[in-house]
Amino acid sequence: MFVRIVKLSFHQENIPAFLANFEEIKEKIRASKGNRLLELYQDKNNPCIFFTYSYWETEQDLEDYRNSALFDEVWTFTKKLFNDKPEAWSVDKLASLI
Repeated sequence: MFVRIVKLSFHQENIPAFLANFEEIKEKIRASKGNRLLELYQDKNNPCIFFTYSYWETEQDLEDYRNSALFDEVWTFTKKLFNDKPEAWSVDKLASLI
């Protein structure tokens, strides 16, 4: 399993639209093959910055999602709201203490 972390930065006025859209599509993303977790975080110091964390069984599962109609729909809507270029990292999960 690995983790995909994406940093998203929005214009202040676009945050409600982003959150409303995320609410609509989060279950569809979570239902994607190989997705085991989807979380959304908002930066405490800069409320325009958000992070998504998603856990995937395989890199191919993430790639399949990234090549899907659902991702195209999500990305087409979301990218219009940005105030900075998004950043993304794929990392291997080495330890988890819950």
